[in-house]
Amino acid sequence: MLYKRSSALFAEAETVIPGGVNSPVRAFNAVGGTPVFIKKAQGAYLVDEDDNEYIDYINSWGPMILGHAYKPVVDAVIEKTKLGTSFGTPTEIETKIAKLAVSMVPNIDKIRFVNSGTEACMSAVRLARGYTGKDKIIKFAGCYHGHSDSFLIQAGSGAVTFGSPNSPGVTKGTAQDTLLAAYNDIENVEQLIEANKGEIACIILEPVAGNMGCIPPNDNFLQKLRALCTAHNILLIFDEVMTGFRLSKGGAQELYGIEADLVCFGKVIGGGLPVGAFAGRSDIMNHLAPLGPVYQAGTLSGNPLAMAAGLAMLTELNADKDIYKRLADKTAYLHKGCAEVLNKHKIPHTINRIGSMISIHFSDTDVVDFETAALGNNDRFKAFFHGMLKEGVYIAPSAFETWFITDALSYTDLDKTIAACDKVCGSL
Repeated sequence: MLYKRSSALFAEAETVIPGGVNSPVRAFNAVGGTPVFIKKAQGAYLVDEDDNEYIDYINSWGPMILGHAYKPVVDAVIEKTKLGTSFGTPTEIETKIAKLAVSMVPNIDKIRFVNSGTEACMSAVRLARGYTGKDKIIKFAGCYHGHSDSFLIQAGSGAVTFGSPNSPGVTKGTAQDTLLAAYNDIENVEQLIEANKGEIACIILEPVAGNMGCIPPNDNFLQKLRALCTAHNILLIFDEVMTGFRLSKGGAQELYGIEADLVCFGKVIGGGLPVGAFAGRSDIMNHLAPLGPVYQAGTLSGNPLAMAAGLAMLTELNADKDIYKRLADKTAYLHKGCAEVLNKHKIPHTINRIGSMISIHFSDTDVVDFETAALGNNDRFKAFFHGMLKEGVYIAPSAFETWFITDALSYTDLDKTIAACDKVCGSL
């Protein structure tokens, strides 16, 4: 494939945008080479500025569950745009989507819309601290909750890519209030709670990790976390920016039968537009201003375009009784095909999968946390990434990211992906 225009656009971008990108993982630093500039997308496909087509497994990092440019979502945005793009006032549609979201997700009474997953997680932690009157939080190494200071003590994804999990600009005081645990290690969590008795406001985690590849929770890990939080008056926060409305209508809470105290959502709740939300029980959510003392605000929070897109997306997901089975079946089909190819070429690997999330790790060690995810052969991943790109398959440009399956993918697309995997693996 030729990338002449993408290369020129990247060089131009570097003159006015730090690193030429507005989010670090897009820069291809983890895999080398020049990032591909996309000009349009439809269904399961991306088209770049050089008119190369790709089967897409990033899907805007998760929200395009029904595919790119999904007509009901696009139509809803177009119609709402005609009435104005932002008012900074309450609108009826905010209540409509709030009622729908609350009806779909278990154990939430109220929801507050914000503008990104980062903002949702940041606000949820502030609310937890305000509600409990305690300062410290526990997060898990390799789980990424956005770029708020409290979370950049050791993050996955982009921060790992750049070798700076302790980001400059984060104060020592902030770092002291964030305790790091190992994902899927309940004994480690128990030790942290014991060493910081009465000081921990919340535990926040991705119930299925997606920023160190796809890593599902081990048996009873989430159940034991829930029990610990209840016993020690600690709020349990599920960051469902990736898993919310993707693994099931009710997200990971529904899938695993766990009741979190607060839940964070990302772009899927806005049909892929810039939006996020956090939600929980009334007694917790009522601590937010203007009812309570915990302040959170945003001019564009609940803006009509994002709400229109989100309402259309959630309405479709709520009405389609078979969507999650179709997604899981397609992901299982891809898993089986890629595993057969990797075994045929005798390439050490581990494939993790849950629902419509999947990742290939070039390691024969079980991948259950950040430490084991980091054991993968990164040079092999780089070659695999560029080989797949050349074959017209776009996966995340980092070994520390999950792939996302969309309902727009056909089995023909999946067969093409498996064939591309076979061709690429033959040269690894």
